[in-house]
Amino acid sequence: MDRPLRAYAAVTAAYWAFMLSDGALRMLVLLHFNALGFSPVALAWLFLLYEIAGIVTNLAAGWIAARFGLASTLYGGLALQIAALVALANLDPGWSLSASVVFVMAVQGVSGVAKDLAKMSAKSAVKLLAPAGDGALFRWVAALTGSKNAVKGVGFFLGAALLAVAGFGAAVWGMAAVLALILIAVTAFLPPGLPAGKKGTKFAAVWSRDPRVNRLSLARMFLFGARDVWFVVGIPVYFGTVLSDGTPAGNRAAFFLIGGFMAAWIIGYGLVQALAPKILHGAAANGARAAARWAGALVPIPFALAAAALAAGGPAPWLTAVLVAGLLLFGVVFALNSSLHSWLILAFAGTGRVTMDVGFYYSANAAGRLLGTLLSGLSYQAGGLPLCLATAGLMALASALAMRPLARIAAA
Repeated sequence: MDRPLRAYAAVTAAYWAFMLSDGALRMLVLLHFNALGFSPVALAWLFLLYEIAGIVTNLAAGWIAARFGLASTLYGGLALQIAALVALANLDPGWSLSASVVFVMAVQGVSGVAKDLAKMSAKSAVKLLAPAGDGALFRWVAALTGSKNAVKGVGFFLGAALLAVAGFGAAVWGMAAVLALILIAVTAFLPPGLPAGKKGTKFAAVWSRDPRVNRLSLARMFLFGARDVWFVVGIPVYFGTVLSDGTPAGNRAAFFLIGGFMAAWIIGYGLVQALAPKILHGAAANGARAAARWAGALVPIPFALAAAALAAGGPAPWLTAVLVAGLLLFGVVFALNSSLHSWLILAFAGTGRVTMDVGFYYSANAAGRLLGTLLSGLSYQAGGLPLCLATAGLMALASALAMRPLARIAAA
């Protein structure tokens, strides 16, 4: 195996380990505190600092990697995630609701910094290490992104299963120990191949002046907002209401079922992303135009699900079945959108400033997740599932409108 491919494989393996813990931690926090009686808005607050941290971190991480090298941001991401897990394991169940919310928000903020350091490192490495020509960049991006999301989906189920079997504290300590071993292994065996930093890099350079990067970043913000509006709070809380009778045994059974669905959705999303170059075999000729078409295809799905939820008037078996089918369809179309975006940002990014363009783009991604997370709790509490899903539809529409001029800009 040549040196660039070895470096790419090592970065990918570290990213997989990180995303496994990230998915598990999200389900642990969501299900544990939902079982403790936290409201939808309180649950959303637990993840807000995680997303706010992502906005700032992606901008700073692009500069840090350009200044100090990609390996430094990868190691830093893994180390911070371990610190966040150790802190969370020390949560005192005797604390008040407000103290618990503030503490978990702070820990999730550290985890958000960690995630985006690791993500920016892995995605930037693809641009720098992928062979030129013959659609190789699209294939390498699809393989990394798709496999990452499949692994994160396994993490969703793992987190729910660990919560049901081992309990909150033991699950968090176990993940911290495994991730510490991964960090030691990556530090010891990561081969050369990632670029070193440049001392003269200025922080002001993180702001993109490329209209293609800016337009794509705007569309990305609304795209991930559309997903997280229903994904973070709305659907898990609805399924918890439907699947649990409120007893400890009922809660444990619901943990497995909710974790299983969320895991299946993320794994399926990742598989579609990995297959995107084959599904979208003609997209390489005009990726911006294909991305605009697929953005429009996403819009009707959440609106149709919102109409179904409104017609049902409350939890119902037929509605649950429609939601499962509709959200799986949403996942397929969303995955193709996301895969096209991930390829386009690397295609648009300048070789000399790839970490900064990628960091700027994923800062917009984090802004969308923040917006979606906040609206998830607010919309569900204000208008239940119909308003939550309708809000997702409005976000998808905004993403499609942002994408429409991109084909013209990219061709100019």
